[in-house]
Amino acid sequence: MHEVLVSGKSSFKIEVPNKLIETGEKGKKPLIVYLHGYKQNIEQFEEKVSDMLKLNAYHLFIQGPYPVYDESRALNVSKWGRAWYLYDGNKGQFTKSLEITSEFIQEVIDNLLKFIEVDRVCLFGYSMGGYQAGYFALSRWKHVSECIVVGARIKTEVFEERLDSAKHIRFLAIHGEDDTSVLPGPQQKEVEKLQAKGFEASFILLKEPHRLVPAYIAESIHWLKAIGY
Repeated sequence: MHEVLVSGKSSFKIEVPNKLIETGEKGKKPLIVYLHGYKQNIEQFEEKVSDMLKLNAYHLFIQGPYPVYDESRALNVSKWGRAWYLYDGNKGQFTKSLEITSEFIQEVIDNLLKFIEVDRVCLFGYSMGGYQAGYFALSRWKHVSECIVVGARIKTEVFEERLDSAKHIRFLAIHGEDDTSVLPGPQQKEVEKLQAKGFEASFILLKEPHRLVPAYIAESIHWLKAIGY
């Protein structure tokens, strides 16, 4: 015989690295927030998007809060890849997890804005980080000017009744024609939906796979320069 005396939930905190880089002239300038893909970390992602650092901006790299176990046991925990959310196929869990992580990202940004002068904020997200970037932009539309989503889908269905508030955000969606992990068709439909609602949104399809190749970075830089970065 046994008796359960207490059953509940408690918060558990984990330290999550971030890194802010300033490039170009001093003074007020854009802040670009980089959200990496699944099993990546900020060290790997900085290397993959290094050409973005040619832009005159603050560049904020935030690491996903959820460690992804290294099955090879070759890496210590600090080198493990990371994830942005927990997803088990349940839509409610997915949205809840995106929201919790968005709160975390907002806290990081808010703390930095106490010390730097920023005139606009752009989210750059790849794959899993792209889903997170799209959710963050539409849920925290007051704080975002631009959003680049690579190899992911902007989940507009979560914000059906609130999309009008975010119409000032410019969206760029870049996808690979040979992407078999996240098919390009659904993302193209999302961009068309945003366009129909009056958003300035662009969709670029390249003959590339589901991998953050230089062509995706080059398109992102070209787009940002065209709008004043």
